[in-house]
Amino acid sequence: MAEDLRFVVRTVVGEENFIDMFPNRSNNYCCGGGGGFLQSGLPEARRAYGRLKFEQIMATGAHYCITPCHNCHAQVHDIGEHFDGGYHTVHLWTLICLAMGVLGENERTYLGPDLAEVGL
Repeated sequence: MAEDLRFVVRTVVGEENFIDMFPNRSNNYCCGGGGGFLQSGLPEARRAYGRLKFEQIMATGAHYCITPCHNCHAQVHDIGEHFDGGYHTVHLWTLICLAMGVLGENERTYLGPDLAEVGL
């Protein structure tokens, strides 16, 4: 499954724009937002658990972090803001729609200025 997702991401963003995390695949780190923790009301504990994922994201040097699910998106976005990451967090579906030319103007909230007006 991990290879299938990588194929989709590489196809959408281009091989030259794909930066993988390390460790990855079944050894990747959890973001710390899943399993209900995102809604637990314990943001400081959640951010502390997410610190390792934040450091992993920062080590890539990427300007965008692509997330496949809502919990990961919300957590990765939050830790990026909390720890001053400076990267953009985007749903995988957002980039798929952008690549297909069907992303609406109101669906570009998390895109940076370099992508916000692509296809408009």
